[in-house]
Amino acid sequence: MWLSRRRLATASLATVLATCSPACCWAETFVSIGSGEMTAVYYAVAKAICQASFSELRQHGFWCSAETTPGSAYNVERVASGELEFAIVQSDVLFAAYTGIGQWDGRPVTELRSVLSLFPELVTVVARADANIHLLADLAGKRLAVGSLATGPRTTWDLISGSLPLTAPVRLTELRPGEATSALCNGTVDAIFFVVAHPSELISNRLAACPSNFVAIREGVVDKLVSKFPFYTRRFIPTELYHVPDTILSFGPVATLVTSASTDPRMVAAIAKAIITHIAELKMMQPVLADLDAQQMVAQTLAAPAPLHPAAAVIFQGLGLIK
Repeated sequence: MWLSRRRLATASLATVLATCSPACCWAETFVSIGSGEMTAVYYAVAKAICQASFSELRQHGFWCSAETTPGSAYNVERVASGELEFAIVQSDVLFAAYTGIGQWDGRPVTELRSVLSLFPELVTVVARADANIHLLADLAGKRLAVGSLATGPRTTWDLISGSLPLTAPVRLTELRPGEATSALCNGTVDAIFFVVAHPSELISNRLAACPSNFVAIREGVVDKLVSKFPFYTRRFIPTELYHVPDTILSFGPVATLVTSASTDPRMVAAIAKAIITHIAELKMMQPVLADLDAQQMVAQTLAAPAPLHPAAAVIFQGLGLIK
């Protein structure tokens, strides 16, 4: 099911190349960027990257394609297998895979390489209003919707749950995004666990579907998690965007473009340079990209759990972003 769009695109391109004259044909190589569900921000961002960098990539003979996938954990496996050249992955998923913990216990994916950090994402929990859940600690004994093992949010939950002040186990339910809203509103679950960039249409839709509220995270819990896991960043959820008066402190990973150590260096260099040199266009294409800053992106990439790909390092050095 997943990546079927890429196979169709490949078949279509092959047909064009087979039917055109030698004078009009040239070698094309696909640059696939694994993202997330078609309605998720990862897919929109991958499309934006391909669109903004189209002309530059074509100059190098590359054809960029955003691919729908189940999410970060799935993307890791497909980059490692070579089925995807690039993918957007949460930094905590990248940490778990590269170091071999969680679902990668005993089998670290050491061929992963960071290309460029993109934007922060925040742990965001939305609870049904009558569930009486106002703090993370209130999730004890409650029914919480999380993604499947192929998704980033599930990896995040598995990583942090042991550090949360819970007096009883949380009852996890694996639901896809499209199923979670109805489950929350009809009482099948009490809350939904997200890891998202803001502003998020997904969060707006959940809040509007039925009476619900954000779940706050105490400052001490945030400080503990950011200290324990340095790939997390501390931020405030911009609740004013959702017409909510409360200020909600949170934390979360950084969405990171990753590849494999075996990926063609020319391809890595081309896409790294294309993104950096088209930041102005990207900032206008997606709200979650509005605060992109080249210097900050590269600095965050140097601190990513997987090593920076050498070809990307050369590009960033040439642009004066690495001293």
